[in-house]
Amino acid sequence: MTKTAWLFPGQGSQEVGMGWDLKDIPAAQIKFETADKILGWSILEVTGANDEKLSRTLYTQPCLYVIESIFADLLVEKGYLPDLVAGHSLGEYAALYAARVFDFETGLQLVKHRAQLMDSAAGGKMVAIVKFDRQQLENAIDKTADVVIANDNSAAQVVISGKPEAVDSIVSQIKAKRTVPLKVSGAFHSPLMSPAAEKFQLLLDSLPFNNAKIPVISNVEPSPTTEADQLKQRLMEQMTGSVRWRETMLKLPEIGISQILEVGPGKVLTGLIKRTCPDLNGMNINSLDRLSVLPQELAACQPS
Repeated sequence: MTKTAWLFPGQGSQEVGMGWDLKDIPAAQIKFETADKILGWSILEVTGANDEKLSRTLYTQPCLYVIESIFADLLVEKGYLPDLVAGHSLGEYAALYAARVFDFETGLQLVKHRAQLMDSAAGGKMVAIVKFDRQQLENAIDKTADVVIANDNSAAQVVISGKPEAVDSIVSQIKAKRTVPLKVSGAFHSPLMSPAAEKFQLLLDSLPFNNAKIPVISNVEPSPTTEADQLKQRLMEQMTGSVRWRETMLKLPEIGISQILEVGPGKVLTGLIKRTCPDLNGMNINSLDRLSVLPQELAACQPS
């Protein structure tokens, strides 16, 4: 029997116009209206605005959570259910919603607060590094204070995070095909986010979590669990911990997953899966058109 994982992308996958094809669906309208009341601004107005506004952390994270949650619900309405869920950084919140660890409103409250804290973070720098010597990188980081691997996305791509001078030092020491500074002011997924994490924990501790109806792989611990307390603790650790996405991908075939659906805008996670686990079938659900052709794509993936 085919086992499927739903993967939810994070910040960086946003696209201007995302979610607009959902605006006439009654169930989606309810979520957009609920979100606008919680946030104090309109999801659809922001996703229809310019790329500069949509790319600001304050707006990006709630927009992605809302749109990914709607697509997850539409999949369930059509009779699809995953065997496992996981999300990349911000995407973990949509994964937890899909697993019914919390309701839509609770997840959005968390995402709103997280986005505010991360948007106001300062004094940090993040740089993506592509095609590099991992041993050389890890040795350099071991010898340099105030910098860590924040996102271990694949064998060929990581993001480092820390104080600007420490990040620049690492970049100067290693050989890489490409280094790309990210447009963020904070050192996300590093110990420098500890003050923000402490503020975030106050809200997290006050909100109820349920045991997951579907196993969840968390960013900081790539082993599936359904335990509410574990999932809450892992979500807390995510603020300062590394996104262990490479290990998450490698875990999927180990536990019998043979196909993945990337639920949300873009194709970043599908691309990473294709390069890391080429035997897994990968599909995207980022529009109503993609949702409508899913039955045919799934049928084409079944062994004859």
